[in-house]
Amino acid sequence: MMNANVEVVVVGGGYGGVTAANSLARRDGVSVTVVNPRPEFVERIRLHQLLTGSDDATVGFGEVLGRNVRVLVDTVTRIDAADRKVSLAGGSTVSYDYLVYAVGSGASDPDVPGAAEFAHWVSDLEGAERLKSALTATPASDPVTVVGAGPTGLETAAELAEAGRKVTLVCGDVLGPSLHPRGRRPVARRLAKLGVTILQGPGALVTEVTRDAVHLDDGRELPSAVTIWTAGFRVPDLATRSGLRTDTEGRLITDATLTSVDDERIVAAGDAAVMTDVPFRMSCQAAVQLGPAAAATILRRIAGKKPGPVRMFFAGQCLSLGRNEGVTQFSYPNDKVNALYINGRTGAGVKEIACRFTLNKLLSGARKASSRGGSTTHLENTSA
Repeated sequence: MMNANVEVVVVGGGYGGVTAANSLARRDGVSVTVVNPRPEFVERIRLHQLLTGSDDATVGFGEVLGRNVRVLVDTVTRIDAADRKVSLAGGSTVSYDYLVYAVGSGASDPDVPGAAEFAHWVSDLEGAERLKSALTATPASDPVTVVGAGPTGLETAAELAEAGRKVTLVCGDVLGPSLHPRGRRPVARRLAKLGVTILQGPGALVTEVTRDAVHLDDGRELPSAVTIWTAGFRVPDLATRSGLRTDTEGRLITDATLTSVDDERIVAAGDAAVMTDVPFRMSCQAAVQLGPAAAATILRRIAGKKPGPVRMFFAGQCLSLGRNEGVTQFSYPNDKVNALYINGRTGAGVKEIACRFTLNKLLSGARKASSRGGSTTHLENTSA
């Protein structure tokens, strides 16, 4: 039987954190506090649209979180597992009975001279807003270089090219490495139709970024008024700084129930953790499954029951290639891609449906959590 007033702190208000918070807030006797550095939810899968103004990629927490969820606008600087409390950048501390580690991921730290100084990124809201400002200040005829040909790079390159930008996509080894070889073909055709110059294969690795150029390892120098780095993601070092065990990339190590191998009171959801027995791809598709699973683990522990292992199912990858076309790459439930895909306008429609479905899932979770009571989402700005 649940004890009264169990305090759960959710660190991070992304897809994993929001779905975990709403699942927990539906239960009587559980109080939920979300700590997030910004006062709104970011639709990360729409950040490339922010660049051209087709979407602002944000939704108020009052819409996606249950009314009985408290939100602290601040950043957790350390987790004290022994005393069950977190320290905030604003100077205060928050105690917890259970903690959901959902800090997400951001742009990778490129080990390439000049990239950190001169390149922009689109993996978080602040980076995307700075990039949008840089593009606004740059003539449309000036060259733009996108480095990295994963989903973020492909969608960004297509979005900007459709808006009239002169775009070069530097793939490194291959275009769309996460796609099936058959699924890469319509992506390449669409990018070519939009006028994107694609550089891949030997010699297409970036060795240096300067203020107005990108240098490749075969000696080529690409003029670039705006350079966008989309190659890879990294996770915040909060777990490492807090003395919790992580892998070499800084992700919190958990068991198959998403529980930290160091502390059963800490449960993870999303990109910033790794299950040693069940690896998964960093993605929104994973996060919206991991959030409710993390909540289920905590609720079973509160009830004195043994939590079960997480089971994940994947359907594929949806890419928008501008507003008018897209490619949906299907996969097996274990996330291994297969040869099936949908492209063209239908592919774009499937991507839009996926984005709306994901947001509607959050809105539905908020409504279900709100049915337990409370007047409005309690938003507090405690940051310094």
